[in-house]
Parts: sequence; structure tokens; C-alpha cells
Amino acid sequence: MDISQAGVVWPLQTAAPHKSGREISREQLIRRLAETAERGGFANALAALTDYVGATHYLLARHELSQDGGLDSVVCSDWPFDVVRRLAGIVVDLNAKTTELEKCLAVLQPCFHTMPDDIDLPRGVSREYCAVVFNVGRTRFSLMLLFPADVILSQAGLRDIALLAAYVASLKTSVDARHERECDLTEREIECLFWIAEGKTSEEIAVILGISRNTINNYITSVMRKTATRTRSEAIAHAVRNNLV
Repeated sequence: MDISQAGVVWPLQTAAPHKSGREISREQLIRRLAETAERGGFANALAALTDYVGATHYLLARHELSQDGGLDSVVCSDWPFDVVRRLAGIVVDLNAKTTELEKCLAVLQPCFHTMPDDIDLPRGVSREYCAVVFNVGRTRFSLMLLFPADVILSQAGLRDIALLAAYVASLKTSVDARHERECDLTEREIECLFWIAEGKTSEEIAVILGISRNTINNYITSVMRKTATRTRSEAIAHAVRNNLV
């Protein structure tokens, strides 16, 4: 099978997931994922999901970045680097040929693709790889898995870990947003943003915070500079999108 056959959803497989990945319960897995994501162990969480479903390697990519080509779309991966580099162009090409409706219909639907013959894979790994798409907010992700040649992955299990991967990605996004907020904006600047979002003027915020109007305006100017916005309305929209207020 060549790459032109990629993208076809295979018939439902009824085989059970890889045994070694089922040594922990789903509830235990969810607790482990939450703990590792909160500690910033995103790779460990993806590795746990990969093992749970019986796969060997994971690659998580953001779809909206794949238009740029290259490797910028890869969020986290333990695939061999040469395989990722060789496959990157193929993934970009497949994504470009898929309509937006097809992309929406493909969410949580495991799809198997075949690697080109000139890609060298680790010994014992199947030439097929599985891709399952999920959304986190407005962002579309694709979790791509390599698996042993003698293992049949459960499509129900794949849909399950896609949901769990979305859960982990949402936790990571929340943590990243909090870290970004803590690093980029001061507490005073965040306070000003909050009161602006509440419809307060500089004079009113000055009274609330007990500082001068000029100082408030300086904080607001600093916020707009850091967030690359030009008006207070744009700053509020940026703050809402990034969970700053």
C-alpha cells in the first residue's frame, strides 16, 4: 500500500488493547494524567496514553500550524527524528487536501495511514501509523501513534485516549496560560485589566486601587505594549482569550 491510500478509515477492529497498557485502571490513568500535566510532565502523560492503548511511540501536532511546513506543528513527540522530518511534508500535504468539513467529521475517528517504503522505522514497528484528531477549544490537534506490527489497536480505545489527550492538552494549556500570565504581566497590570473589563475608567480604577490616574494609564500602556494591542478593547479581548481576567 502506498501513501495515496492513506486517509481511509479501516473497518472497526474488535481486538482488545495491548495487555501491558491495561495494568492500571482508567480511573488510575486519569489521576496520573492530571498529576503529570499539572507538574508540566506533558510528555510523560502522552507516554502513559500511548502505553495504555498498546502503541509504542506518540506524536502530537497542532493542525493550524502545519500550513507552515517543517516541524513547527509538532507539540511533543518521541518518534525517531528522521521519521518526523520525512513525514512532516506528507502530513502537511494530506492536511492541505482535506476540506474543513472533512476535518470536522474526522474528529475522534481513528484513521490509519501507511508510511512510504523509504522511511526507516524501528525494528518490530508496523509501517501503518494511526492518527486521531481532537479539539481543545478552537485548536485542532492530531495524535499520531506508531504500534507493533503484531498488534491490532482497538478503535474504541483510540477514541478513548484521544479524549484523554484532549483533557491533558487542556490542562497544559491552562497551566501555560497561568505561567504566561505570571511571567509577562504584573499583578497590578492584571488588576487594571480586570477593572477595565468591568467598564471602569482610569479615574475610577485610580480610586479603587488608591493610586494616581497617571499611574493607572502607565499600567494600561504597559499592558497594551506587552500584549501587542492598540486599544483598551483589544487588550480586554486579548485578556479574555488568554484567561487573564
